[in-house]
Amino acid sequence: MTGTRVLVLNSGSSSVKYQLLDMSDSSRLAQGLVERIGEQTSRLKHTPLATGESRERSGPIHDHDAALKAVAEELAQDGLGLDSPELAAIGHRVVHGGKHFTEPTVIDDAVLAEIERLIPVAPLHNPANLTGIRTARALRPDLPQVAVFDTAFHTTMPESAARYAIDVKTADEHRIRRYGFHGTSHAYVSRATAALLGRAPEEVNVIVLHLGNGASASAVRGGKCVDTSMGLTPLEGLVMGTRSGDADPAVIFHLARVGGMSIDEIDTLLNKKSGLIGLCGDNDMREIRRRVDEGDEQAKLAFDIYIHRLKKYIGAYYAVLGRVDAVVFTAGVGENAAPVRAAAVADLETLGLAVDDELNAVRGDEPRLISPAGARVKVAVVPTDEELEIATQTYALVESNGYAAPPQGN
Repeated sequence: MTGTRVLVLNSGSSSVKYQLLDMSDSSRLAQGLVERIGEQTSRLKHTPLATGESRERSGPIHDHDAALKAVAEELAQDGLGLDSPELAAIGHRVVHGGKHFTEPTVIDDAVLAEIERLIPVAPLHNPANLTGIRTARALRPDLPQVAVFDTAFHTTMPESAARYAIDVKTADEHRIRRYGFHGTSHAYVSRATAALLGRAPEEVNVIVLHLGNGASASAVRGGKCVDTSMGLTPLEGLVMGTRSGDADPAVIFHLARVGGMSIDEIDTLLNKKSGLIGLCGDNDMREIRRRVDEGDEQAKLAFDIYIHRLKKYIGAYYAVLGRVDAVVFTAGVGENAAPVRAAAVADLETLGLAVDDELNAVRGDEPRLISPAGARVKVAVVPTDEELEIATQTYALVESNGYAAPPQGN
């Protein structure tokens, strides 16, 4: 393998996000987004990082095949084409890898079949991920392609954390267990936090709070996940933008029996009409905080519920880990919402947790500590970089093993 470039693809049902990175120095060469695939109003926004000047094209992009061909054309215009010998591999974000995929995996037909078999536990995500993989393989059948799974980082959870307390036979038959998600983010951030502390990942215990529209927490002991808030699906756990997070399972029965709602209606309620948007009509934390500052009681209640759940998980994972070296905030809300960070650790001084108001108010793109000097437990903000994590895992795999592209079936 002579190339050092990795193209990272994140294929959604109607979108493709991408970044091209050079792993000789982990630099970004280009990035972009194709959205509204299959519509007349499709749009591709492409940014070559050498100039930083974005280009856009609008008009119908009928399918993922057309989308990736359009991406290839944009990259070629910058001298970064998919036919370049510098391209070493393509890394694909795959949301659900089940128990089977515990690490990045070179994609062959058997891997594709297993990802497809997991569609029942990831019906919104795995089909779109598969479409992107198949399209990319058709464009570059000679190139190693690697699946990096959101669930992989969490496969180190002990059975005591991963199992639900339901009939074992039923659980095993239907693959019901806690898988966790946002794993590439939790892996990257926990490792970056150890570096910020000047220690090896194996030496530190970290609580990672990935707070975006989707939100999850993880307890990481010595670089390995031992618990995480999301479960069989990304619905469990923290209060999110549109998802309820933890709720009594009997709510579903009650809504069906008493409310007359169908399973699909309840699914939509809990995943798309709950969380912050269900509580106050907004799922943008900036708008919620603006409303709170203006005295809006509904927004204040939503914020308080959000923080209450967050504090419960911090306390729970403190107990799980026994010793905590750092609590770290990441993702859109975690990196940018100082009031969320301050409220989440307020009154937890007896656990060694506090933020310095001046440090907490500083905005920046670099990992930083926001706890007072000498704090027993550090509080940090570490911007996540899932694309870099996917590229790093992809390149390490193909470089260390000298992989060529595996044969494809008909």
